[in-house]
Amino acid sequence: MVFDLGLLLGKMGSTRLATSEYASVVSMNLFVALLCACIVIGHLLEENRWMNESITALVIGLCTGVVILLTSGGTSSHLLVFSEDLFFIYLLPPIIFNAGFQVKKKQFFRNFMTIVLFGAVGTMISFTIISFAAIYIFKRMNIGSLELGDYLAIGAIFSATDSVCTLQVLNQDQTPLLYSLVFGEGVVNDATSVVIFNAVQNFDLSQITTATAFQLLGNFFYLFITSTLLGAGAGLLSAYIIKKLYFGRHSTDREVAIMILMAYLSYMLAELFYLSGILTVFFCGIVMSHYTWHNVTEKSRVTTKHAFATLSFIAELFIFLYVGMDALDIEKWSFVKDSPGTSVEVSAILLGLVLVGRAAFVFPLSFLSNLTKKAQHEKIDFRQQVLIWWAGLMRGAVSMALAYNQFTKEGHTTLTGNAIMITSTITVVLFSTMVFGLITQPLVRLLLPSPRTLNRMISSEPTTPKSFIVPLLGNGQDSLMDLDQNVPRPSSLRMLLSKPSHTVHYYWRKFDNAFMRPVFGGRGFVPFVPGSPTEQSAHQSTHHLVDEETNQTEH
Repeated sequence: MVFDLGLLLGKMGSTRLATSEYASVVSMNLFVALLCACIVIGHLLEENRWMNESITALVIGLCTGVVILLTSGGTSSHLLVFSEDLFFIYLLPPIIFNAGFQVKKKQFFRNFMTIVLFGAVGTMISFTIISFAAIYIFKRMNIGSLELGDYLAIGAIFSATDSVCTLQVLNQDQTPLLYSLVFGEGVVNDATSVVIFNAVQNFDLSQITTATAFQLLGNFFYLFITSTLLGAGAGLLSAYIIKKLYFGRHSTDREVAIMILMAYLSYMLAELFYLSGILTVFFCGIVMSHYTWHNVTEKSRVTTKHAFATLSFIAELFIFLYVGMDALDIEKWSFVKDSPGTSVEVSAILLGLVLVGRAAFVFPLSFLSNLTKKAQHEKIDFRQQVLIWWAGLMRGAVSMALAYNQFTKEGHTTLTGNAIMITSTITVVLFSTMVFGLITQPLVRLLLPSPRTLNRMISSEPTTPKSFIVPLLGNGQDSLMDLDQNVPRPSSLRMLLSKPSHTVHYYWRKFDNAFMRPVFGGRGFVPFVPGSPTEQSAHQSTHHLVDEETNQTEH
């Protein structure tokens, strides 16, 4: 599990722990120290227009990998062995849940059709192009024994964008529309890629027929819908439990604990029933922020907001730090040392397919999206399309995890074809994150208007989406009920067709106010905590309303 330096220190030290156990403790101490270093250095580079914390963690991981490689005599480059369970069960859930919990729902659902178009349909297009191109090209290169399932898996692996790194190189205040679209697409894209990957693994691909293709498509929609419903159901259940039981009257810790555990339970239930845990926990986060979060006490609101954000932040750093160290794993590269040129060629081809596959859906789907929008400021212009294409080129931890899942179970492989795909995935992830990530911010400054012009555009166009990930505290609370405060009642089928999102928002608000909020709580619900300021303010509000009604009756 660890490198030789840990064994050396273990022999030097402990009489209480076995050598392997002490080596594990040493490794974990070093890893935690590196996480602290990533935070400190990331803070010092906060104002740097080139670097971000993802790239910082990646660079620190690479440097650490070099040191470990030299110290261990070239036998290892990382402190921990990669584990799919570690990634999918412990690291990914807090990242995706926090994305849903912190999302500005007003902006997310305003651009929902475009986001789904990019995240779901676009990912399917990219998957198809990359898969068929891989079959056509790699079969002629004689890189090893790859089957049809492997080629389809390659399409899913390299269709998964790295939304974590993408959002760190975009500014939510300077590029609100771009930020919102890339954020939403990234989450839906990750879920879609994993769903496609699982669907491909669960089908017998030895004989592809039309019926099999439709079955694959049906399985995809089944996973998509059921995963979403499971997440929403878990969020509603947590809201109902907290609203009815009022944990905060005795302990705010119980409120926080039940929210965290219910969110994690939704993810694990999705994995148990072979659904998409990413979609489940994302929509669980959205529902919890709309209902559950408003049912807890003020202390619990502050605690949960920062707890979820902190867990997500640490998990992101952990992933990028490990990817940096694992990129230099000598065991993987030793299997392709006889044909390094082939590995480089495969990496270059995959990188080109990523570029082509993303361009094949961003520009056509942006054109289709613009046809449905009448206001000019709501349309995606060509410069924004270029940035959306570029910002989604980065590949990250999801691609790495899927590649390990398909081509190895132990972190490395002895099969030449599988080894080449693993090393090529590492190369693409590193190159896209380092190069594309570093260029993104300067490219935004080059293609988008100056901050003064942009601020004037934002102030004159109140319907332009603002930031997505913002604090969920204060008077700026976002709520699904606010989506249509100024939207008139739809009076005809023509209005439904011309402004479908506004019409849906109108009827959703009526349904939410009439049924959902009375049952599940939500915004405006004040938990009753005996002896607290909440109780006093509630009584004052009640007395004030009674006085007003009395005065109106007297007059």
